[in-house]
Amino acid sequence: MWLYQRHKKSFTLKPINSIEDMPKNTFGFIYEVCYVPTNEKYLGKKVLQFNKTLPPLKGYKRKRKVTVESDWKTYYGSHQKIKSLLKENKHDDFERTILKFAFNKKHLTYLETKYLFKKQVLESEEYINDNILGKFFRKDLVDPNS
Repeated sequence: MWLYQRHKKSFTLKPINSIEDMPKNTFGFIYEVCYVPTNEKYLGKKVLQFNKTLPPLKGYKRKRKVTVESDWKTYYGSHQKIKSLLKENKHDDFERTILKFAFNKKHLTYLETKYLFKKQVLESEEYINDNILGKFFRKDLVDPNS
């Protein structure tokens, strides 16, 4: 289950179990996954649906395109450390929070980048993110003289 904190001042979290629980026309969302025992966090983005190309029907030449719901309900993150923690531990040890909903692909990428810089994920020991947009890396921010 995903949780969504609608207002910053509100401490109540709304459970999100289906696409119908999200605002209309939602394309994807920005999320934060926390491994509770160590308080390690990962921030990322997730798309709700994607287009899939199927082979043509018998007797036809044109390929078919269908929209398919993504694995967002069971998704925890793409980082290797999150994946290995999931194999070793229970899913109950993780908290999955939706930070913001996005309404198109460009908006989703913008929001992810905004939150990654805003929360200073490359400078914080709390986050395990190691790059932003594949251009800014944690290892490049370390002062070689220290």
